[in-house]
Amino acid sequence: MPEYPYDARSGFSLRLRLMLATLETQAGTYALVLSARGSALIRVGRLGRLQLQSGFYVYVGSALGSGGVRARLRHHWEPSIRPHWHIDYLRRHTSPEEVWYCHDPLSREHQWARYLGTQPGVSIPLAGFGASDCHCKSHLYFFRSRPSKHAFVRSLRASGERHPQVRLLRLKQISASQLMQRPTLE
Repeated sequence: MPEYPYDARSGFSLRLRLMLATLETQAGTYALVLSARGSALIRVGRLGRLQLQSGFYVYVGSALGSGGVRARLRHHWEPSIRPHWHIDYLRRHTSPEEVWYCHDPLSREHQWARYLGTQPGVSIPLAGFGASDCHCKSHLYFFRSRPSKHAFVRSLRASGERHPQVRLLRLKQISASQLMQRPTLE
């Protein structure tokens, strides 16, 4: 895959801007799949320490405010200089791989966190991560191997609850159609 030029004005590579441009600015819920290569002990604000392991981390959140899913992912894509959310601390040590998302004015992050916690091979790396404002055990999950969006969607469907379509955006690949789209600047 070719390297894309870096845009100093926006702080994003052209590749990232192209990917963000494919997302709508609607409210929704998302799962950010991150990869880690190696181990480290990470301080996560006042929550505590997280022992980073090689594997995949899935962080669940919602984006109901202005700019929706696109704006929230823009924040998460680049490691934050001044961490605000728990995920900002983890992003400094991981690489984004893919995003699972749905557009919906209802926050489904607690439902998604519940179902992610039932997936085969899952563990909770730090209790309370991303869940300081709710009663969920965590909004961060660890998998030794890449988690399956399809298995996750099957568990959502098996619940019998109505749910909007869960879409996938692979961050390590970009299609020709995405290259042809003109990125929009906000």
